[in-house]
Amino acid sequence: MSGHHVTAIVVTFDSAHALPECLGELQADGVPVIVVDNASADATPAMAEGQGAHVIRNARNEGYGRANNIGVRASETEFVLIVNPDCIVDRGAVAALVDAARRYPDAALFAPQIVEPSGRVFYQPRSLLATSLTNPGGKLVVPEGEACAPFFSGACFLIRRETFLRLGGFDENIFLFYEDDDLCRRVADSGAALVYVPQAVVRHGRGRSSGEKPGRIFTSRWHQAWSRAYVSRKYGLPNPAPGMFAVNALKTMGASLTFRRKLVERYGGSAAGAWAAMRGRKAF
Repeated sequence: MSGHHVTAIVVTFDSAHALPECLGELQADGVPVIVVDNASADATPAMAEGQGAHVIRNARNEGYGRANNIGVRASETEFVLIVNPDCIVDRGAVAALVDAARRYPDAALFAPQIVEPSGRVFYQPRSLLATSLTNPGGKLVVPEGEACAPFFSGACFLIRRETFLRLGGFDENIFLFYEDDDLCRRVADSGAALVYVPQAVVRHGRGRSSGEKPGRIFTSRWHQAWSRAYVSRKYGLPNPAPGMFAVNALKTMGASLTFRRKLVERYGGSAAGAWAAMRGRKAF
């Protein structure tokens, strides 16, 4: 029944390894899926079509937020379920989210209980952009039942399509990272609530959305640093870019002495992203 009210939006980029289980569970639960593919080099688009998803093929990698916006605009249902390809949505979870939406008409965004491979419940302890429950110590405290919070992970959530579009969707200046912080902040600023729905369970592969390739860590860290500087500037927060650049440039030099590629990519990407933000470069 949930499928008549909800369309799942799955943004992919070289996600063929993670996609079958993700789409299979949504299909088994009767939820139609729009896959927005960001110019994958693997078999992702064909695999998605083979599993019955409607596939939108982008000519280039448009980033996470822009691609989701494309998918939401192509949908026609009352709700959309934003879901990463490395997430497996348990049977009945979408119906539980829709049920919560019916019971809380003043809320706009509904977050499931996200369970990591270790069995640990992932619950964001803090957000850079939260104006309440800022939790500076970052201690993880998971609510025992349904609860409101200022921020939820963008890995999987249900949102009213009309609200998403009225607020402009994800900020299209952001390629990757902090687009969920920004959206949640705008939902909260609009006066709508964000609700945690623990009876809706989603299992998250965490980091398996795209395959691992040389340079991907560097690119990921570049965008993480750039996006943090961008949203900080957008909301009038102190600019973190100079500090991030200084710290990570030093760490890059140290890591280069160890000849550990992943460490060099990690710190080098963060330094480069912070430097780009300082120079006024865009993410695209």
